[in-house]
Amino acid sequence: MLGIDGMSIGLFFLNFLYSVIATIIGGIVLAIFFFLTKEKIFPLPKVNGCWYFEIETKVTEYIPYRGMILRYVAVLWQEGPYIKGTLEKIYEKSSTGERNYVGENRTRGVVSGYLEKNYLSEDRVVLHVVEDGHGREYTNFYSLVVQSNHGMTGEFSSTVAGQSGNAKWQRTEF
Repeated sequence: MLGIDGMSIGLFFLNFLYSVIATIIGGIVLAIFFFLTKEKIFPLPKVNGCWYFEIETKVTEYIPYRGMILRYVAVLWQEGPYIKGTLEKIYEKSSTGERNYVGENRTRGVVSGYLEKNYLSEDRVVLHVVEDGHGREYTNFYSLVVQSNHGMTGEFSSTVAGQSGNAKWQRTEF
């Protein structure tokens, strides 16, 4: 017959308790490691603040818009990966000429979007803009690659005449 004495049971529970404590401490250390790695080594890019951006139409259903360049100023507000903000159109160069927009002649828009953190490739910003054009509201969509906290490049598409093309965002004016 196998005998189980009080000493064996006590050692069993003591070893069990040590294993549980080691597992909990290991879990805490791992959690701290992953938190520090995420927050300190690979933080989200900072996109808060003022941005100037330019879009160039490459494809459109309305031929006079091809090659058109529009410039905007945007103020973005970042809450974690979520982005909100506003923008104003400040410049246009098209087949009808070149003009700067000032004061009440500027069209305004509302920005919403998010930051996509990629650990093995470039971080991306996806933005949806609803702009109140002269006479109608329209939508622009931006897919941008973050190059630094001072610049982003990518593509845009718009519901205005099926436009799409290149977009360049920077902290300084053009």
